[in-house]
Amino acid sequence: MLIAHLPAGYILGSAARQRSKASGIMTAALVGSVLPDFDMVYFFLTGGKVHHHDYVTHWPLFWLALAAVILPAVGRLAPRWFPVATVFFTAVMLHMVMDTVAAPLFWLAPFDWTKFELTTVPATYGNWVVSFMLHWTFGLELLICATALIVAVRSNRRGRSTQRA
Repeated sequence: MLIAHLPAGYILGSAARQRSKASGIMTAALVGSVLPDFDMVYFFLTGGKVHHHDYVTHWPLFWLALAAVILPAVGRLAPRWFPVATVFFTAVMLHMVMDTVAAPLFWLAPFDWTKFELTTVPATYGNWVVSFMLHWTFGLELLICATALIVAVRSNRRGRSTQRA
């Protein structure tokens, strides 16, 4: 996915805010939805020799193991932050699922190095970005972005009507 991670995080955060009034829900959803791609900094600093999806930040089992340790601790030590932490890890896993649509991920690393992906985007054009943008999976990204825009507009209208009442 190229452009839909943050909009998907916004959709998740909006849905989560309807279920929990905990402060920080939206921030957790937005940060979690893009955090795995922070490995791009290292990717570019090292000359891009290894695909950034090969780094630990794109290993779903890494995040699931982290969640298995952190969520119970937060639930016990800081229960009011539990919804925020849950949304954060949900957003991270949403990122993993979205990436798997059109890019290979090591879902079972470090135990198995098999790459999983729903579809392969062929390098049809000289620029890989153009190849992605002209592939059918980019339509899914545009749909996610449009949905996030609709959610934002409706949320804004609801907020204004509540202020008038």
